[in-house]
Amino acid sequence: MSETLTLDSAPSTSAPAPRTAAHRRAVRQRRLNWIAVHSLGIAAALFFLLPFVFLFLTSLMSDDQSLSANLWPQHWVWSNYVNVFKVPGFTDWWKNSIEYSVLGTVLTVLSSIPAAYALAKFRFPGRRAAMMAVISMMMLPPQVIIVPMYLLWTNQLHLTGTIWPLVIPMAFGDAFSIFLLRQFLLTIPKEYLDAAKVDGCGEFTTLRRVVLPMIKPAVSAVALFQFFYCWNDFFGPQIYLAQNPDAWTVSYGLQTFHSAHHTDWNLTMAATLLVMAPVIIVFFFAQKAFIEGVTLTGVKG
Repeated sequence: MSETLTLDSAPSTSAPAPRTAAHRRAVRQRRLNWIAVHSLGIAAALFFLLPFVFLFLTSLMSDDQSLSANLWPQHWVWSNYVNVFKVPGFTDWWKNSIEYSVLGTVLTVLSSIPAAYALAKFRFPGRRAAMMAVISMMMLPPQVIIVPMYLLWTNQLHLTGTIWPLVIPMAFGDAFSIFLLRQFLLTIPKEYLDAAKVDGCGEFTTLRRVVLPMIKPAVSAVALFQFFYCWNDFFGPQIYLAQNPDAWTVSYGLQTFHSAHHTDWNLTMAATLLVMAPVIIVFFFAQKAFIEGVTLTGVKG
């Protein structure tokens, strides 16, 4: 009887052992995978974040400590950010950059949408040639045409020293914005446009009431791209605004600020963060629309 009980009970005590060992190995493997994946993510995050941390900590140091090897502020000098705005011209640079970025973004969006709509939905002779011209302009660096453009704005129009040589060309569309919007418009079914025309809508009404609400993600992406470009633009202000300090933007004025305060690293870092802040804030609040507009853009040709 005891042998029978022993034989019957043996499988019940030994059977769960292989399952427990396999479960432990699986749990250990999942933990190792989690550590490996997140370690790479943490390392990448630190790689991009540490320069901003260094800028922030240095901007809160005193004048003497900013020249030392200390990485942590002994005294948190928040007044550095106030002192930056006391530098002559810094507030005007901000105003000029906001004016340049807002006007440039609005004009680019308003001019690129009709061009992209025509290239995506209209059938006309030379349509492919026009699209190839847009793509060619994307490949053409601005330095190639800067000499004739500068002579035009200087000798004929006499507008150098103002932001208008930077803003006015954006009223004629931007090659990249037109291309991005066209790719998105190609994904919109033609039936929506036909239904609007059956209801009596013209092309402009169809674009305004039917198409625009459907391409908001793409429009948001284009607007953000253009805003970032205008705010960070250094080449254009260097060419057209250098002779008029009252018209400088923050991207160009920051170079002069660094030259004048090359030993005041705390003020230089504070000014750099203030220049970067609008771009970071705008992207933080609009990143959902930005990512959606880029990822949903079609690749249909």
